Amino acid sequence: QVQVVESGGGLVQAGGSLRLSCVASGRTPSKYPVGWFRQQTPGKEREFVAAAKWISGTYYADSVKGRFTISRDTANNTAYLQMNSLKSEDTAVYFCAVRSRYGIYAYSVPNEYDYWGQGTQVTVSS
Repeated sequence: QVQVVESGGGLVQAGGSLRLSCVASGRTPSKYPVGWFRQQTPGKEREFVAAAKWISGTYYADSVKGRFTISRDTANNTAYLQMNSLKSEDTAVYFCAVRSRYGIYAYSVPNEYDYWGQGTQVTVSS
C-alpha cells in the first residue's frame, strides 16, 4: 500500500509563487511516475497539470507551461510542483497522484494513477 500526502498550499496574490510537496510512503518503487492534477469545483473532473514519468520526461498542461515546474527527490520519495506567476484561474484543490504500474500510459488521465493524496487548497487572489 502507498500513502500520498500533499502540502504547501495556501493563499497567495496573483503573480506570486507557491511550492507544493508530495510525499509517498509505503511500498513505493524507487522511481515512480507522478502526476499533479487540480479540481476547481467539487465534483468536477480533475484537470491534468503536470507529470513526471518513470525515468525521465516531464509534461505540462498548456495552461501552466512556462509557469509551473515538476520535479522530484527520489531519495526522499518526494515530488514538487513549483508554481510561479500564479493567476486567479489557478485557484483549485491540487492533488498528487502516484502510479505503481509499469508500462506505457496516458500521463494526463487520472485513471492511469493508482494512489492519490487528499489534496491541498491553492487560492490565488487578484
